[in-house]
Amino acid sequence: MRIESIIPGTTPSQPVGGNSRRSFLKAASGLTLGFFIPAANRLAQADGGAAPSAPNAFLRVAPDNTVTVMVNRLEFGQGVQTALPMLIAEELDVEWSKVRAELAPAGNAFKDLAFGLQMTGGSISVAHSFTQYREIGARARAMLIAAAAAQWQVQPGQCVTRNGMVLGPDGRQASYGALADAAMQQPVPASVQLKDAKDFRYIGKPLGRLDARAKCNGQQQFGMDFSLPGAKVAVVARPPVFGARARAVDATRTRAIKGVIDVIEVPTDGGGRGVAVIADGYWIAKRGRDALTIDWDTSAVEKVDSKQQMANYHALALTPGLPARTADVSRLASAPKTISATYEFPYLAHAPMEPLNCVVDLQADRCTVWAGSQFQTVDHGAIAATAGLKPEQVTLNTMSAGGAFGRRGVPSSDYLVEAVNIAKAYQRGPLKVIWSREDDIKGGYYRPSYVHKVDLGLDAAGGILAWDHVIIGQPISTGTLFEAALVKNGVDTSMIEGVGETYDVPLNLTVHNIKANVPVLWWRAAGSTHTAFVVETLLDEAAHAAKIDPVVFRRKLLGRKNGRHLAALNLAVEKSGYGVKKLAKGRGWGVALHGLSGGVVAYVVEASVKNGVPTLHRVSAAVDCGMAVNPLTIEAQIEGAVLMALGTTLPGAAITLKEGVVEQGNFGDYAMARMADMPRVDVYIVPSDQAPTGMGEAGFPPLAPAFANALFGVTGKRLRKLPFDLGAA
Repeated sequence: MRIESIIPGTTPSQPVGGNSRRSFLKAASGLTLGFFIPAANRLAQADGGAAPSAPNAFLRVAPDNTVTVMVNRLEFGQGVQTALPMLIAEELDVEWSKVRAELAPAGNAFKDLAFGLQMTGGSISVAHSFTQYREIGARARAMLIAAAAAQWQVQPGQCVTRNGMVLGPDGRQASYGALADAAMQQPVPASVQLKDAKDFRYIGKPLGRLDARAKCNGQQQFGMDFSLPGAKVAVVARPPVFGARARAVDATRTRAIKGVIDVIEVPTDGGGRGVAVIADGYWIAKRGRDALTIDWDTSAVEKVDSKQQMANYHALALTPGLPARTADVSRLASAPKTISATYEFPYLAHAPMEPLNCVVDLQADRCTVWAGSQFQTVDHGAIAATAGLKPEQVTLNTMSAGGAFGRRGVPSSDYLVEAVNIAKAYQRGPLKVIWSREDDIKGGYYRPSYVHKVDLGLDAAGGILAWDHVIIGQPISTGTLFEAALVKNGVDTSMIEGVGETYDVPLNLTVHNIKANVPVLWWRAAGSTHTAFVVETLLDEAAHAAKIDPVVFRRKLLGRKNGRHLAALNLAVEKSGYGVKKLAKGRGWGVALHGLSGGVVAYVVEASVKNGVPTLHRVSAAVDCGMAVNPLTIEAQIEGAVLMALGTTLPGAAITLKEGVVEQGNFGDYAMARMADMPRVDVYIVPSDQAPTGMGEAGFPPLAPAFANALFGVTGKRLRKLPFDLGAA
C-alpha cells in the first residue's frame, strides 16, 4: 500500500510558520523541546484560553540517542502512542528503534491547538496534531544541526542528518545525544521546512505499535495496575437511583471485617450521597461494602422506567419538535410511493474492559492523581476545585486506559471528584478508588435512548420527493463546555449528525429534547450510532421500493459534492465482489456508508440467518481518512469498530431501567460481542494526498445498518430496532 500526502494549502516543501511562547528546558536526559500555541476557537475562549506560565516538554533526546516523545493524548487502544511519535520521528530523522513514548501529564502546553483543551475524543488526535508534531521534530532537527555547525565552525547548510546523526563536511559526525546540551542553547527557528511526502520514511508506512510488546507480555501498566506504597483501597456504595441519598447506614458488620479501615459517607455524582468503604485491599473493601445495610431515600428523584419512556417517545414522535432543518414535505400526501418507519434505540453503557479507577495522594498543600483521563484539562481543574487547591498545586498523571469510548471524558469529572472527596474525608494517606464491573455498568453516563419517526415519499422513478424526520431523545451537549459550539437554537447537533449531510434529499428534521434522571454522555461515534442506522436502512428500503440497486441508488443521491463518499463506496463494492461474485446459499449482501470526523467508511457485508440467529460473515471496508499515518492503526480501528458495532445488534445489548434502577450489572445480562462473533474483515484505504482525518469513530456507524440490510436480503424483513429482534421485524 502506497500512500502519499501533503499538508492542505501548501506544497510539500513549503515552510511552516513559527509559534509563540516557545522555549527550551534543560533536563538531565538531554535536549527537551516544548512550545505552546494559544487556542483560537470559541471552545478555547469559553474555557478561558489561558496561556501557560511555562512551556512543557514534548521531546527528550538522551545521551544514548534514544528519543522520548511526550504524547498529549490518552492512549486507550487507538494507537496514538505510536502515531504521534511517528510524526516527530519523520521530521527529526531518527532511527525508529530509538523512539520511545510517554503519556504527558495535564499541562497547558499539551492542549489541543484547536480546542484549547488537553483531551482525547472526537477522533481528533492525529488530525489535530499532524502539523504540530511534525514541526516539533523539524525544529529539534534544525537546532541539532545548528549546534553541530557551531562546534565545527561551518554553515548549517553544510550539514545533513541521518538516523539520529548530524553529518558535516570532511566526514565529521556527531550523534543527537552528544549534541543535545549544545542544541538546547540554540534559538528556536521561527519557521521550518517540512519534508516532501515523497521523502517520507515512516508516515504512511505500517509500523508496529511501540507499546505492543509490553501489552503482550503483561508489562504494560494501566491505571488499574498502578498504586502507591501504603495506599489503601476504597469502593463506594452508590445510590441505586441516580441522585438518591443514604437515609441511614448500618456499618456494624462491615467494621467487623478484618482489614476494613473506615466507612465514610461521601457525595456522589448528580447530588447524591453514597458510602465509601476503605480497606487494606480491594476484595476486603468489596466484602465490606456488601456487608453494609443502607436505607436509601429515593423520594426526591425521578424514577425512570424504560418501557414507559419508550411509550412517551412514540407519542411525541407523532408531533413536530424543534426545527433542525426545514423543507417542504407537502408532496408526501400525493407521493406515488411512501414509506413510514419508526426506529428504537436503547440506552448503552460504555463498558470498557478496564472499569473506572484512580489513585489520589492528597496532602495539605498538594494533590497528585493518576488516572486514564480523556479530559486532562477539565479533570485537572475539577480536582483542584474539589481539593480546595490552586491549579499549580495539582498534578494529574495520564495513565494508559483499557478502553473508554467517552466514559473517561466526563464534563463533571464524576469519578475523580468523588475520589478526591473520599480522600478529603479520609486524610490518612494515598487512596486507590476502584469501580467494579457492576459499578461501571450501573454507574450512569450512557448513550441516550432514542426514537426516530420518518415519513418518506418517492416519485414514480424512485426519486425522493420528501423526507419528514422526527428524533426524540436526551441531548448530550446541553450543560457541557461544548454547548456553545454544538447546540444551535436548542438543537444539539450531536443528536442529528449524519442526517441530511451526505445525500441530496428534501429533508424536514425536528427534534424533541427530553429531560430524564439518567446521566447521558457521548459514546463512540456519538449521535451517528443511531442516525446512520436510520438513514442507511431507510435508503436501502427506498431503493428496493423503487426497484433500484442499493449501490446505484446511493451513487445517484451522493452526486458530485461527496466525492470522498463515492470513492469509498466504489472501492468497497469493487473489493467485495458485490454484484459480481455469487454468494453462498442463504447469504445476503448489505451496503452502508457514513462520514464522521472527516473520515468516510463504506461497508459491503455478507450475512446469513440460521435457526433465527443472524451471523455476519464478512466485511469489506473501504476507508477515506486522508493520509493514513500508520495503515496498521487504521486497520485496527476498523476491526475494533466492527466488533463493537456488531455488539449493539446482539440480543441483550441494552441498558434498561425499572423504577429508576438499572437492571443490568455485568456481561451476563449486558451483551458484548466476543471473539467468536468476529467476522472476516478486509480493510482497504483510498489513496489520498490530504491531511489525516479522524478514524477512531468513523468505522462504527455504518456497520449495523449494513448488517441489517444484508439480513433483509435473506429474510425479507426490515429491522428497525437495535439490538436486532428478528421475531419483531
